Amino acid sequence: MKASSFLATAIEAADAAADIILHYYEKSIEVEVKQDNTPVTVADVEAEKAIREVILTQFPDHGILGEESGRHDSDSPYLWLVDPIDGTKSFIRSYPFFSTQIALMEGDQIIAGVSNAPVFRERACAELGKGAWLNENPCQVSDRTEIGEVALSTGNIRSLARSNRWPALGRLMASADRSRGYGDFYHYHLLAAGRIDAVIESDVDILDVAALSLIVREAGGIFTDLDGNEVNLDTQSALAANAALHKKLLHALGS
Repeated sequence: MKASSFLATAIEAADAAADIILHYYEKSIEVEVKQDNTPVTVADVEAEKAIREVILTQFPDHGILGEESGRHDSDSPYLWLVDPIDGTKSFIRSYPFFSTQIALMEGDQIIAGVSNAPVFRERACAELGKGAWLNENPCQVSDRTEIGEVALSTGNIRSLARSNRWPALGRLMASADRSRGYGDFYHYHLLAAGRIDAVIESDVDILDVAALSLIVREAGGIFTDLDGNEVNLDTQSALAANAALHKKLLHALGS
C-alpha cells in the first residue's frame, strides 16, 4: 500500500505511541479516574502527547480531538481524532485487547485511519477510496449473507441490554452459527479481513471507531450505528457487516 502523507503521518504517530505504551505495559503504574468515570494512566497521556507532536509537526494548522487533551480547533477543514489507548481497562489489567486509534476527517468525512494493536503486532489502516490493509495484506469482508452461517461478535452492549432491542439481539445470537465477544479493535480487524461476519456494539465513542469504520468500509463493508445512521462525531453505537447482511441485521434489530 502506498500511503498518502496523511496516512503516513498517522502510521508514524501510532508507532511513536506504541513505543510509549509498550514501555509501560505490564508494569505497576498509577491509575486515575476522570470526570466521566473512566481510567487514565501516564501511558495514555504520554502516548497522546507523542501522537500530537507527530501530527502537528507535519500539519501544524490541523485540528485535533484527543481522548485525553480534548478538542483543539483550527480554521483548517481537517480534524484528527485520537484515542491513544482504546481499551485502557485492558491495558491496566495487562491483557492485550487495546489499541491506538487515529483517524483524519476532512469536513464531515473520514478520509484516513489507523488501528494499531502493539501487543498483537497488528495494524489495520485505510484511506478513502484506496482500500484497507491488515499489516501487509489487503482486506475484504466476507460474503456470507445468511444469519445461520454468520460469525457474530458483540462488544460493549450495556445500553442495548437495557433496551427493547435486547430480545432481538438474543434471537440473533441464537440463530447465528457462532457468537463471541471479541470486542474493542479486534473484532473489527477480524471483520475487515473476512474472518468473522458482523459486529454489534451499543456503547462506543467516535474516537473508538472512527478509524475502524473507514477500515471496514474500505474492505467492502457497511458501518453505521444501530439505527442505520452514518458515522459522525456523535456516533454512540455500531453495526458492521457486508451490505446484504447489514440490511438483514438492521431489520432484525428493529431499525
